Amino acid sequence: MNTTTTRAVSRWVILMLALGAGFSVASIYYAQPLLPLMGSDLHLSIEGMGMVPTLTQAGYALGILFLLPLGDRHDRRTLILIKSAALALFLLGCSLTGQLHSLLLTSLLIGMAATMAQDIVPAAAILAPEGKQGKTVGTVMTGLLLGILLSRTVSGVVGEAFGWRVMYQLAAASIAFVGAVMWAVLPRFAINSTLSYPALMRSMEHLWRRYPALRRAALAQGFLSIAFSAFWSTLAVMLLERYHLGSAVAGGFGIAGAAGALAAPLAGGLADKLGAGKVTQLGAALVTLSFALMFLMPALGVHGQLILIALSAVGFDLGLQSSLVAHQNLVYSLEPQARGRLNALLFTVIFIGMALGSALGSNIYTLAGWSGVVALATLCGAIALAIRVIESARVLSAQDVCKKNAQPGRVGQSKHAQFQDMSNRSESYLFIWNKDIPCISLKALYEACNAACCMV
Repeated sequence: MNTTTTRAVSRWVILMLALGAGFSVASIYYAQPLLPLMGSDLHLSIEGMGMVPTLTQAGYALGILFLLPLGDRHDRRTLILIKSAALALFLLGCSLTGQLHSLLLTSLLIGMAATMAQDIVPAAAILAPEGKQGKTVGTVMTGLLLGILLSRTVSGVVGEAFGWRVMYQLAAASIAFVGAVMWAVLPRFAINSTLSYPALMRSMEHLWRRYPALRRAALAQGFLSIAFSAFWSTLAVMLLERYHLGSAVAGGFGIAGAAGALAAPLAGGLADKLGAGKVTQLGAALVTLSFALMFLMPALGVHGQLILIALSAVGFDLGLQSSLVAHQNLVYSLEPQARGRLNALLFTVIFIGMALGSALGSNIYTLAGWSGVVALATLCGAIALAIRVIESARVLSAQDVCKKNAQPGRVGQSKHAQFQDMSNRSESYLFIWNKDIPCISLKALYEACNAACCMV
């Protein structure tokens, strides 16, 4: 019997959750600065090297889609412990591989097991104090995002000094440590669903159809992920070919990007206070601007170009992480009892974007060089921004309909609940409902929301 945990946990436990999320998700990014070393050791082409992060991120997406929903059906603590053991074994196996096919297979399995990070994040949301969900999720996301970014720095330095195989062996040891920490600090979690696994998977289609806000959040963050992955998957190769810089330097740019991850708690707090919509727009705009600045590289000297890349990394990582935290806060609020499935849907799209970014980035770099990668990243950022701006306009239109049809004192609590449900269908994170101005024309609002959603 699982023990239901309803009380908030200490800051120390939240910090341990952040540590666990960081170490686990780092596993899928260690390879990026190590690609030249792997290629040299195993005699891989540029396309072959690009397949390593592509399959790792594809495995992550598959794991999120097919494994993460289990968090609504089983105790999250048990799932996290099982995944940590599997991930440690797969990382160790990767360090022992001697050919491309086994490398690609273990990369896929590493990605699937690394989804324990996405079990940790909703666990933190469940344990968060009332009214501080955004901040708590932001804190754990800081650990996760620092893991993403600093993993490149660590793997680059260790790989250049000791070889890429040693890096994967150290990664396996770190995950074993994380598993021990999670066993010690995590409470048991209540089971939120008694659905069978097939029914649980079928319910995800219902959730996807029911919440346009989920679809738009996933799509916007997916395009940002394409830009993010295209940049980091090709950076090491570009630095080696253009500037003759090794993996350690490529990983060092992760330190610049890590500065952006520190904004995650701030972004979560802003989402709690101002609404997730504004934060997602600002984040997407910053991503687009940061990538666009790299078009100025030909006008600068070598040192200026490297500085510009570092500054752009700070900017787009700040924008990306802020947008991600806000999107998660939005999605978790749609249906608290289905957080695992909602998170699975969101991150499936995100990591499909990651995988596409790695594949597209490698191919575009081969065809058009670094300027092609920058153009791809800028375009994807602009598309994400457009999605959020258009969505904001739709929600404002729905608000106007509500105000025009507002008449005080005629709606009871039951109709308030109905309104909230329809508000979720349109855009759950903006509080269209105003306690001082109840809206009686539910039919009119519903029709307006449906009209706004018909294009998505």
